Amino acid sequence: MRPERDSSGAPYDAHDAYGEDGAFEAAVDHLEDPLTDPLPGQHPSPWFRSGGGSGSAEPEQQESSGQRTPAEPQEQEWYDPEGYDRDWYGGQQQEPQHAPEPTYEQLYGAYAPEQPAPVPDDETVGLRTSDTRRIAEPSTEGRAARRKAAKKGGTRPAEPRPEPRPGAAPLSRVEARRAERARRPSPGAVISRGLGEVFITVGVLMLLFVTYQLWWTNIRAQQQADGAAHDLQESWAKGKGKPGSFEPGQGFALLHIPRLDVVVPVAEGIDKQKVLDRGMVGHYNEGATKTAMPEAKKGNFAVAGHRNTHGEPFRYINRLEPGDPIVVETQDKYFVYKMASILPQTAPSNTSVIGPVPPGSGFTKPGRYITLTTCTPEFTSKYRMIVWGKMVEERPRDKGKPSALVN
Repeated sequence: MRPERDSSGAPYDAHDAYGEDGAFEAAVDHLEDPLTDPLPGQHPSPWFRSGGGSGSAEPEQQESSGQRTPAEPQEQEWYDPEGYDRDWYGGQQQEPQHAPEPTYEQLYGAYAPEQPAPVPDDETVGLRTSDTRRIAEPSTEGRAARRKAAKKGGTRPAEPRPEPRPGAAPLSRVEARRAERARRPSPGAVISRGLGEVFITVGVLMLLFVTYQLWWTNIRAQQQADGAAHDLQESWAKGKGKPGSFEPGQGFALLHIPRLDVVVPVAEGIDKQKVLDRGMVGHYNEGATKTAMPEAKKGNFAVAGHRNTHGEPFRYINRLEPGDPIVVETQDKYFVYKMASILPQTAPSNTSVIGPVPPGSGFTKPGRYITLTTCTPEFTSKYRMIVWGKMVEERPRDKGKPSALVN
């Protein structure tokens, strides 16, 4: 049987079970649910109240005919903040009081310009921003170097790393590596430094050599020449060293140049190491350059000496003027010459300047002459300078010194 029809066959909605319109809704409103309906005069939530007053039920309007009609809608306050606060917290809710945040000075002390601000520790910081990250320190070793060191059982000593400047922005690892590579010298710089060190070393060696040549050789040669002169005078006093043949390097006379204040031993031969470099004057006595001795009745007594270094006995012979005395002292006699002429420059191969009658000297016939030869210009040996003199007096030693040595 369909529900909309009863046994009599009449439709279900044809019966008005509740009478007038609205009776069904009124009946439903009067139903009480023990789980959801409040007690009379109360509301389920204490902070909800109707417009008719707190804790009272809504008034219902009924007509005299006995039908219940809903009350006219009134403005209602569905949320009571004061009631909520009072019922749940026992009074008016207070705003939570937060402790003031500590200042920078309380955390880190007074700011000091020379000390950078403390950097957060990465071990206690979960996330890291650009202004709190740790300052990257440049690594002086690569992975390959560390691996090799680990295989060898040790590590290379770490080089000192530069300290970051106070207040400087922190560097990332890539920036630190770039800065480290920029600090390393380039191959060109290494080569330049090596060449510079070589040049400095060579310059120092050259300076030492020049000092040796110009200063020490003079001191040493003068000491040797003074010793040779002293030995020669002692041998004369003992009656030794009679005129005759002398061994190469053996001293046999003293040369005096009063104008230049020079007194130097004369040795046999012109050997550089045995005679000239020892501060003495050498006598030409070999081969085509063999010359006469001072006691010879005719001939040219030719000697050679250094102009620079090694005692430099002939350094200033260019200052001699015609008539200046040149004296050769032997064991028995004094031979006095007077300067006659000078040849400022000639080739080293020109041996005619020490001949019996030297060309260019002004002498026209054989006689008793003296020739002084030395290098020119100074500090070179490219040319030779020649000074000639003519004997004017032969004086025995027992008659005393000549006037040229006394004045």
